[in-house]
Amino acid sequence: MHADDIARPPGAWTALRGSLARSRTAGTARPRPAAGRGRTGGPRGPRPPRGTLLGGLRTLHGRAKRAWDRPLTAYYLVLGGSLLIIVLGLVMVYSASQIKALQNGLPPSFFFRKQLLAAAIGAVLLLAAARMPVRLLRAFAYPALAGSLFLLCLVQVPGIGETINGNTNWIALGGPFQIQPSEFAKLALVLWGADLLARKQVKKLLTQWKHLLVPLVPVTFVLLGLIMLGGDMGTTVVLTAVLLGLLWIAGAPTRLFSGVFVVTALLAVLFIKTSANRMSRLACIGATDPGTNDQCWQAVHGIYALANGGWFGAGLGASVEKWGELPEPHTDFIFAITGEELGLAGTLSVLALFAALGYAGIRVAGRTEDPFVRYAAGGVTTWIMAQAVVNIGAVLGLLPIAGVPLPLFSYGGSALLPTMFAIGLLIAFARDEPGARAALAMRQPGVRWKTMRRRVKKRPSGER
Repeated sequence: MHADDIARPPGAWTALRGSLARSRTAGTARPRPAAGRGRTGGPRGPRPPRGTLLGGLRTLHGRAKRAWDRPLTAYYLVLGGSLLIIVLGLVMVYSASQIKALQNGLPPSFFFRKQLLAAAIGAVLLLAAARMPVRLLRAFAYPALAGSLFLLCLVQVPGIGETINGNTNWIALGGPFQIQPSEFAKLALVLWGADLLARKQVKKLLTQWKHLLVPLVPVTFVLLGLIMLGGDMGTTVVLTAVLLGLLWIAGAPTRLFSGVFVVTALLAVLFIKTSANRMSRLACIGATDPGTNDQCWQAVHGIYALANGGWFGAGLGASVEKWGELPEPHTDFIFAITGEELGLAGTLSVLALFAALGYAGIRVAGRTEDPFVRYAAGGVTTWIMAQAVVNIGAVLGLLPIAGVPLPLFSYGGSALLPTMFAIGLLIAFARDEPGARAALAMRQPGVRWKTMRRRVKKRPSGER
């Protein structure tokens, strides 16, 4: 007898005999999966050996998928993507506005300093929005809408409203500072519309078309009418996109959604047909020649700037078109200057940042259980993405020039402040997801998580 058998306790032999008896009475052993088939019986290809290129790609894909599905992914995409867009926008504003400032007899850094001041104020608004509770946001919605309506009416008062580039949508605050109330109307519409639809959803009223449309559509049309009195067609398009986005998220029936879309399209055609300036902008889509009286000068030179950039650009500050050839190089056409100085690589980087921001907003809106958060996140995402598409589409010659800035990127404090506040809302919503809250709590200093249910305080050094 072997020494190990002698050392085995007597109880072990009894347990071994019992297990053998149970295995005989249970029948034959469970068959192993056949070769080439998975555990579920489905076909399974041969697993690539470790160290091969295909195996490495599959491993990399699995890791990327797990990282992408983490609860904090949307939070980091909104925070990191928006900050990168703002920082890159400040750099491009400084580069694109120097010649414009010198032509106006101003210091070269004039526009950059104003944009930097607006970004600093916007950072405070972003932090405030990121820490503001949802209840306070919903209470702020109605005063914001009333204030926007008042300011839009004030713009049309002679002596108060200021006309810039043919549009009367500004109020002078003294010195070089102006305010554009239509930019704040976008934020007000998102907050008010989200609160309105959330209240009606709780009361189960959104199944009736009259509660779905009234008063959301009439109030939005009032905002659009006041903005169109000043001639700002671009902001009107963005607000219309926000309205359609809210109706889509609310689950409007196809016939109802299509009816609102057709009515807004007919009104847009009416406004375009009654304005020679808008008709000329529509005629410049895809233009490669400035045309008679140089009516397509800006559109054509935007294409020239992108063409001059090539793959990697002429270098930061080396743009040619900003030397008086391209009007508004630091506002509406800053994307063209970016393409000329940073090339295709720079423009694709900007597009990738906006795509990541849009994905994160959709993810936040789709994963929340709070109806207000869903509508607000969807409205903010629709606003930023629609405005980016309108601006970039005009620079590429695919859409008419609408005169709207690139969000978070172009020069303009009136556009930057409400947009940064809206980004703060997305950050707060992304951080408020249940999985994100737990992940952030695990990273608090002095707290060690052993499970998802129990927190253990970390012992200070020297304590037993």
